[in-house]
Amino acid sequence: MFHEYREEITKLKASDNYFHNLFEKHNALDEEIESLVKSHGDEFTIEAKKKEKLKLKDEVFNAIIKYKKENNL
Repeated sequence: MFHEYREEITKLKASDNYFHNLFEKHNALDEEIESLVKSHGDEFTIEAKKKEKLKLKDEVFNAIIKYKKENNL
C-alpha cells in the first residue's frame, strides 16, 4: 500500500503510535479478507471488512498527506 510513500510511512510509524496502529490494523484486515476469500467466507462479512479497510486506507493516506504538508515534502 502506498509504495511511493515508503519513506513517509516509515517515519510516521516510528513517530506516531496512532498512525502505526492504523497501518497495522489495515494490514491485519487485508490478511483477514484474503483468508475469508480463500475459505469462501460469507460475502457480507467480506464486503463489510473491505469497506472498513478502505476507510482505514483513506485515513492512512490523509495522515501521509498531512505529514508531507507539515514537513514541506
